[in-house]
Amino acid sequence: MHQPLIGLRSATLALASLLLWTPPAQAETGLTVTDGMKVTIEYTLTLPDKSVADSNLGQAPFSFTQGAHEIVPGLEKSMVGLKSGDKKRIDVPAAQGYGTYDAKAKVSVDKTKVPAGIKAGQLLRSADGRPVTVEKVEENTVVLDLNHPLAGKDLVFDVKVLNVEK
Repeated sequence: MHQPLIGLRSATLALASLLLWTPPAQAETGLTVTDGMKVTIEYTLTLPDKSVADSNLGQAPFSFTQGAHEIVPGLEKSMVGLKSGDKKRIDVPAAQGYGTYDAKAKVSVDKTKVPAGIKAGQLLRSADGRPVTVEKVEENTVVLDLNHPLAGKDLVFDVKVLNVEK
């Protein structure tokens, strides 16, 4: 007669522990992008001429809260339903990106209000942090274009969702 590998009591405990065991929660792995979720992505933003306007590849990932209007509307809308690991190319028309270009959104300021040596084409930050473009430098004034530099341009985002969490 041979000995069992485990006693009856041990076998009962082992069976009970199997019945009570639950797999680790997969709360963060199966979540989809919905309003209120924190989403972390890698992205490359290109323009229709294929030039790269922005990218965070090889840098820190970018995180935002879905539905909080922290990213352009067309991108935010297209992120809904994606999961961690998903990759997607998202075409965003200008109106759903940085808006249409407004030719009247220009202001002339005294040259003393901008950094010395400023040149046409340079980017500045307005008092509220928005980017503005120096359109023209005159003798005593500087004309600033208040449109976002990407206003009026269609955008193409190549995104990879790195994480979705509550």
